[in-house]
Amino acid sequence: MLGFGSKSRQAASAAVGGKDRFETIINSIADGVIMIDKQQVVQLLNPAAAELCGWKIDEATGINVNQVFKLANKKGEPLKTSEDPLHKIMESDKPIRVDEAFLLNRNNSQVAISLSLTPLPDPEGHVSGVVAVFRDVSTETAQQQQRADFISTASHEMRTPVAAIEGYLALALNEKVATIDARARDYLDKAHASAQHLGQLFQDLLTSAKAEDGRLTSHPTAVELGSFLDKLTSDLRLVAEKKGLFVEFVVGSKDSVINATKSGAIQKVVRPLYYVYVDPDRLREVITNLFDNAVKYTPEGKVSLGLTGDGNVVQCYVRDTGPGIPAEDLPHLFQKFYRVDNSATRTIGGTGLGLFICRKIIELYSGRIWAESEVGKGSTFYINLPRLSDQKAAELQKAVPAVEPLEPSSSL
Repeated sequence: MLGFGSKSRQAASAAVGGKDRFETIINSIADGVIMIDKQQVVQLLNPAAAELCGWKIDEATGINVNQVFKLANKKGEPLKTSEDPLHKIMESDKPIRVDEAFLLNRNNSQVAISLSLTPLPDPEGHVSGVVAVFRDVSTETAQQQQRADFISTASHEMRTPVAAIEGYLALALNEKVATIDARARDYLDKAHASAQHLGQLFQDLLTSAKAEDGRLTSHPTAVELGSFLDKLTSDLRLVAEKKGLFVEFVVGSKDSVINATKSGAIQKVVRPLYYVYVDPDRLREVITNLFDNAVKYTPEGKVSLGLTGDGNVVQCYVRDTGPGIPAEDLPHLFQKFYRVDNSATRTIGGTGLGLFICRKIIELYSGRIWAESEVGKGSTFYINLPRLSDQKAAELQKAVPAVEPLEPSSSL
């Protein structure tokens, strides 16, 4: 009996010691940690979480998490239930990460945070609770905003003198205005091209800064993507013709193809109506950017614009028969300033912002953009957008808002 009692005391002591170590670790973490159960009741929070939320630990423990941990949008308005990641994770078994969220503390002061949510499964695999880890990123957010403001201001101011340089160079190259010899014309042509490239860089910097801080103008409406891409293909066809490339518009399967040939003849086919809710000018920027890139990097063959979809998603793509993109570069294509390092990109040049801007525009409409490629077999850039029902599209098309002029489209 004595031996059994001694072992029991040792086990109890080890259990208490384990609990103490757990609490010591949690309390020493600089990030805020909150654990809630399936009923969204706070079971645990560490000192860092209590300080950020503005609550005392004993007051916050045992009450609903929505009273302690209030998330808001940039304007300080509480998130709707459908937008709240704490609500979403209860219906999913996948971790959720939010790089920029806003916490309303007990004094209703707004704090920028990064947030990671991890579901806690029960033995049957159902979500029994959630652990939230978050930290104050107000300083980083303010610094990013300052950088964005500087880029935006500098780009805007620099566009004026660059435009003037372009204008004067164009005048110098105009035979009706100035007389120059062949060598001088060659120099001025190169200077004019460089000035245009510099002007495009400033424009892309300005557009990317607006995309990052939510200032990118957008006037979405219901757009029938089939007609939209049909017309756009005809408009873009001349760009590819200059390189002797064939262009086709593929609707659905390979059996239903609208060919935009060099003669301009177009074979019409019956196709379903694919409605999406986008700004047509913004979407035109994206498709034009992808098409121009395909033409630039495809020495021979064809460029295809495609359209397909189901009841929920509309998918369009731009496919080329170019040299392809190495697998290691694909995950980074849509990052700011990232460019594939090969002889083609070094020769053709670009700002490294075009695909980044494309991604930001598509994300405005809850869409997704990505690329698939194989070296030597060409590349395909896909865009998925939520599909509108015909009824919803008809309702949205009744009132078309006035639109403002957009910035020139970007390219790599």
